[in-house]
Parts: sequence; structure tokens; C-alpha cells
Amino acid sequence: MTTVGPGGLQQPMWRAIAVFRFAALAYVLAIVARDVRDYARPLAVLPVLAVLIGWTVATAYAYARPAWRRWPLLGADLLISVAVLVVTPWVVGRAALNDGAPTLGVAWQAGPVLTWAVSGGRRRGVVAALVVGGADLAVRERLTQSSLTGTALMLLAALAVGHVVRLTSAAEERWQRAVALEAATREREAATRERERLARGIHDSVLQVLALVQRRGAHLDGEAGELARLAGEQETALRALIAREPSGDDDGQLLDLRPLVGRYTSPLVSVAAPATPVRLPAGAAREIGAAVGAALDNVERHCGPQARAWVLVEDEGGAVTVSVRDEGPGLPAGRLDEAAAQGRLGVAQSIRGRIADLGGTVTITSVVGEGTEVELTVPRLDG
Repeated sequence: MTTVGPGGLQQPMWRAIAVFRFAALAYVLAIVARDVRDYARPLAVLPVLAVLIGWTVATAYAYARPAWRRWPLLGADLLISVAVLVVTPWVVGRAALNDGAPTLGVAWQAGPVLTWAVSGGRRRGVVAALVVGGADLAVRERLTQSSLTGTALMLLAALAVGHVVRLTSAAEERWQRAVALEAATREREAATRERERLARGIHDSVLQVLALVQRRGAHLDGEAGELARLAGEQETALRALIAREPSGDDDGQLLDLRPLVGRYTSPLVSVAAPATPVRLPAGAAREIGAAVGAALDNVERHCGPQARAWVLVEDEGGAVTVSVRDEGPGLPAGRLDEAAAQGRLGVAQSIRGRIADLGGTVTITSVVGEGTEVELTVPRLDG
């Protein structure tokens, strides 16, 4: 898909206006050549024609540059068109105008109207049409059907061109969004392929070595046994790392909750999850993952660094439930309320606050001497 720069879909309109101006200029020259003998001041038409020719060439050059399509140029364009109309009675003569002679601008005076419509849409085009049309009617002592028709045609042209510009702008915005979405998709696909390539390399080398060290040294005592345990922890951490989905600007997209929870897997933490993806809105999935991390931090803080914990992910269709259970000493009745009153808000903010923001609930069940279970339930709002 090719990209389009700002205003790119309107470029043909600007070129069409330039062509229109030159065609209208040729028409003006033909009219002047036909009627110049009947003008009140035939020689005075020469500087007017010089202005028309020079300004037609200048606008073709200026409007071809988007940075120049600003109010100074637009205002000068409209002002010159009006000035040509104002001097028409003096050059052509009021008697000739009353007899139906065209103004010096004729079709050329519609150029600024089209320019204003392309640059600002229907409203701006109508303003220019009213200004030019009003000047055209003002220089005539007697209104005719042809003069009124010319003003009406300019108004209709301003409305039509302005409407086309609005449709073009909307189409260009959709085009740009499609291009951006395609680019983001390609980046994510490239990142996924690179992660999979790295995962294969790590699996074929580092993970196999760490697994071998863990198996061979699991029954050894002393530093060798400690080395095997550390190798097992690093193997678990690496597996969780390469299984994580790439982060990024994925607002409105869905993430699989399993990798976000599975990264906490270790020799002391067992994670059980469904075989199929548990997809949630990206923000909700990350908040649940952070709440699980906070719950496991509490297990380590209150039960000791060697405490075991179990994490269970359940996809219930309308809701997702994650349970964190430990085999620690449990919590006495009222302990959580007491901690909150003392300003220790780990559970209240890190866990309850996160889940409450997602419209979910937190249930904590604890029996002294039998451990604690924290159950996080979040309603399914993505479908």
C-alpha cells in the first residue's frame, strides 16, 4: 500500500484549478479581442490583461506549494478578482454593460471561488462566491438574468467543490489510518517472528543446558545442589520471558492472560492455565498480571522466601478468575483491616484497587495454620 502525504488526495484538484485558470484566461482574451472596439477605453484594457496573465501564472506556481496556500495568498487572489470587476465599468463602459456585455473577468473570476472551496470547504467557497458575485452585481446598473445566473453558478460550484473536498478529506483520513494500522501490524508480525527465532535459538542452546544442569545436580549436596537449583530457576525465568507477548501501543486489542501470569512460574510457584488463550483487553490483562504479582509478593513477604504458591487461571466465559493460594500460616481475623488502618495498603491498593477499577471483585479466604487464598474475578467485557 502506497502512502499519501498531507493533502495528497487534493493535489489533482489544485492542478485542475490551474488548468481552469489558463482556460478561462484564454476565454477572456477571446472575448476582449472580439469586443475591444466597443469599449469606452480600449487602451485601458491592456494593463488589466497584463494583471490577469501575470496573476494566472503566479497562482499556478504558488498554489502548487502547499505551504503557500494560506490567507495572504487567498486574500490577494480574491482581492484581484474583485478589483478587475471594479474597473470593468470604467474600461468597458456602463452602456455596454447595460446592453449585456460581459465583465473583464468573465469566467476567470470564478478561479478564486474554486480556490477558496478547495482550501476550506463549502463555507469558505460560499463566502468567496458571495463576495465575487456581489461585486459583479454591484458594477451593473441594471440586473439581468445572465448576471444573476453567473452568481448562482458560482454559488453552486462553491457548494459542489466544497462537498467533494470534504469527502476527499474524510477518505484521506481513512487512508492514513489504514496505512498506520498496516505498518503497526507489520511491526508486530516482525517482532513476533524475531521473538520466535530467538526462542528457538535459546531453546536449542541455553534452555537445554540449564535443564541438563538441573537434572544432573538435583540430588547433589552443597554448592553443586545450589547451582542446580539456580539453573532450574533461570530455566523457568527464560521460558516465561520468551513466551511473553510483545508490548506496545495496543489500545483496543486483546492480550492472552496466560503469558502475563505464567511469567511468575518458578520452582516455588506453580501456574495452571487453560490450554486455549484467555484473551482480555490489553489494559485489563496487564492489571490482572500486576495484581497476581502483588499477591505473590505478599506470599514471599509473609510466608518466607521458600514458601510455595499455586496460581490457577480459569476462563468462565463471562468472567475470568485467577486464584493465588499459599501454604503459609494464614491471616488472623481482622488482620487486613488492621493493616489498612496502619497505612499498609499493599492488598488494598495493589490488589483490590486494580481489580475494582476493572469492575471485578477480590475474595480473600484464610485459615490460621492452613494458608491463604486470594481469588481475583474480573467480568468479561470484550465480547
